[in-house]
Amino acid sequence: MYKILKAKKLADKIFLMEVHAPRVASHCQPGQFVIVKMDEKGERIPLTICDYDREAGTITIVVQEVGASTTKMGALKEGDYFRDFTGPLGCASEFVSEDLETLKNKKMLFVAGGVGAAPVYPQVKWLHERGIDADVIVGAKTKDMLILEDEMKAVAGNYYPCTDDGTYGHAGMVTTMVEELVNEGKKYDVCVAIGPMIMMKFVCLLTKKLEIPTIVSMNPIMVDGTGMCGACRLQVGDEIKFACVDGPEFDGHLVDFDQAMKRSQMYKTQEGRAMLKLQEGDTHHGGCGHCGGDE
Repeated sequence: MYKILKAKKLADKIFLMEVHAPRVASHCQPGQFVIVKMDEKGERIPLTICDYDREAGTITIVVQEVGASTTKMGALKEGDYFRDFTGPLGCASEFVSEDLETLKNKKMLFVAGGVGAAPVYPQVKWLHERGIDADVIVGAKTKDMLILEDEMKAVAGNYYPCTDDGTYGHAGMVTTMVEELVNEGKKYDVCVAIGPMIMMKFVCLLTKKLEIPTIVSMNPIMVDGTGMCGACRLQVGDEIKFACVDGPEFDGHLVDFDQAMKRSQMYKTQEGRAMLKLQEGDTHHGGCGHCGGDE
């Protein structure tokens, strides 16, 4: 059992949790993820590591309520427990293994969309701790949906918030902010984009035109996290990759985003049935004949 030491709401349907998981904390690196289960029968949920404290033995995760399982997870409080907390999984960010002096000469841009700010933060923090300041763009629909602002400002070289409604920071999409910085004369050696697939797709279309190498962190459906189930398969160039073991980071200019987004819709019907069952509780009669409501 893994105790939740801290739980707080960051924004509407977005929650931060600090979990006591010493073994994971002792081995994890920026870019990796964990798979958590609330109870013995719970769904396995992959979540990117937002932060870690090796001395305290803690891992910080950010949960966004999307379906039935994450809605239940969002209701967890300080003192509650996760049944399973498996990790670290996946590969660390490529720059972790780069020569530090070479890395210090690179100008890096991070682009986060929504809860993508959570996996971006530990990467920027890791760089900052080694004297490397990166520019960070974070986009959300409204100011209230921006998360980890104070934390990001503390580690970023320059922080650029963007809101779709234009009420805070840059008015518009993260891609228009990238264009604005480049038009101002900013030059970047690499871009790291993390967020919804559609956002990453359009960031990559832009950076390809701008000739900026781009890394993306893919978040397809996962089941076992070991590469055996095949649910997280991706087309990357002329190769088939699995996000859980080969990634989650890949060359964004080679990822087939259209195929990845199509595959992500495959389980929507099942997830919708689970959410309906959760919402209707004891009144759910299973009349559709598909969701096993009477079981």
